[in-house]
Amino acid sequence: MVTEIKLGLCNPPEPIYLYVKNAELCGESYLWYHYDIDREKTIPVPQRALTGCLSELRFTTKEFKGKDNLKLDIVVSADELYVIRSGVETNFTKSFILAASLVQDFSKPLIIAANAGEQNTVFCNLYDAVTKTRIEREWNKNADWGTLINDIQSRLGGTSSTIPSIAETPVAPAKLSVVPQKVHPQDLRVKNIRTLLDYPLDLVKEWLQFQDVDRPSLLDISQINELIKTMCLAWASNKCEYPNHAESSYQKLVVDAVASGADELAAIRTWMQQLQAVKAGAV
Repeated sequence: MVTEIKLGLCNPPEPIYLYVKNAELCGESYLWYHYDIDREKTIPVPQRALTGCLSELRFTTKEFKGKDNLKLDIVVSADELYVIRSGVETNFTKSFILAASLVQDFSKPLIIAANAGEQNTVFCNLYDAVTKTRIEREWNKNADWGTLINDIQSRLGGTSSTIPSIAETPVAPAKLSVVPQKVHPQDLRVKNIRTLLDYPLDLVKEWLQFQDVDRPSLLDISQINELIKTMCLAWASNKCEYPNHAESSYQKLVVDAVASGADELAAIRTWMQQLQAVKAGAV
């Protein structure tokens, strides 16, 4: 099918992310929202439902306060591409999985609605978009969540390498036993170096935004190397009397050493130790 392309000014073809939360902002109640990273601003979404075709379920690991949190991304094709992102432990995710497990034909549009529960919880109601009838499955705290998700993904034409073990009642959430999603080597590389340098995560996100990506693995290797150099030289900014010394020593002790087969993290540690020793000797 050929889709008509509208010419002229438009927004970049990036997914629209919806995050689930039962909250109030400036006197306005909402159940999901957008988040403007550039302005660090929560933008409530007044509409409680989204109509579209479910195209994918995927797990995403997001870092929060130094810990990895597993999220379920519900990808929906509509007037735009939407991603509803919710924690795998939440009632919203589980009620969605239960209802979606009854859908046999995902080529037909669905209505995904956020429904407020008690104590600031949010549940998901699922409807057939044509008949407007609710697709409902009785809550089962002992449901085999992994099997349900696999079945849904098989009907969507995809599979998942990571299925969490979910066990939760609708009122009292329990901790999950999960198998973390495999992390791309370049994402792990940047994360390990950032942690070693104690470099702010927000600054990494800002740097990536300037490249129009949300994770390092979407960059080419030269850009990732530049990001790592930026982090390292930022760490060294107050360690050297002469700014060019940090960069020249970084080239020799890190870049050249890695090119000769040295472990990158070990090389960076050695470089950091040398700069600290030089600074201590100059005091």
